[in-house]
Amino acid sequence: MTSILERKKNLKQPVAKKTREEYAEDALYREVWEDVNNEKTQQFLKKYWRYIVSAVLAVMIVVSMIQIGTRMYYSHKIATATVYENAVANVDANALANLAHDKGGAISDLALFQSYLIDKDISKLETLSVNGHTRDFKDLAKLHLATINGDKMEAVEFEKYVSSMDTKKSPFFYTSRLMVAQKYLASGDKEKADKILDMIINDKNAPDSISATAQTLK
Repeated sequence: MTSILERKKNLKQPVAKKTREEYAEDALYREVWEDVNNEKTQQFLKKYWRYIVSAVLAVMIVVSMIQIGTRMYYSHKIATATVYENAVANVDANALANLAHDKGGAISDLALFQSYLIDKDISKLETLSVNGHTRDFKDLAKLHLATINGDKMEAVEFEKYVSSMDTKKSPFFYTSRLMVAQKYLASGDKEKADKILDMIINDKNAPDSISATAQTLK
């Protein structure tokens, strides 16, 4: 059983109110502390102001360079697109060839292929098939070259020529396989042709038009 003394100890003692002098002392302490902090801050700024200013300037320069670079990047893209559109509109093969030479990436490949479509300069296809920046256009150029030069090739030679497209990574995989099958059929080798045609027909991912053509050739 808890004693009366223990219960008295557990009772909360009333908090003594501060006197006017104590409040004045606290206010004076805060004022002095703020002055000390301000003085320390000023000393810090005096000592390191050059570094602070340099850091701020460096950040501003970086931000400005990023903004300028972004504007230049989009301006460059717009200018390139404008040159391309004008060359196509004017059916200017030379302008497209120059654009292909000056630029890089897909826009360069597209411009060179468009230039070929205008003037039928096969050397542009040959350049694109070897030095193209994108697989799609490299394979497209080789496919056109295979169509142009295919009659001069034996079936085995033709298959070897388009072998770079014998992968589903190529957008012209099924087209090239169908062309190889047609080449073997033309040479009288129906066994090899049927093997390729069966592969196309049984592939659920083969485009409907190519699959239908393969079934017709069977």
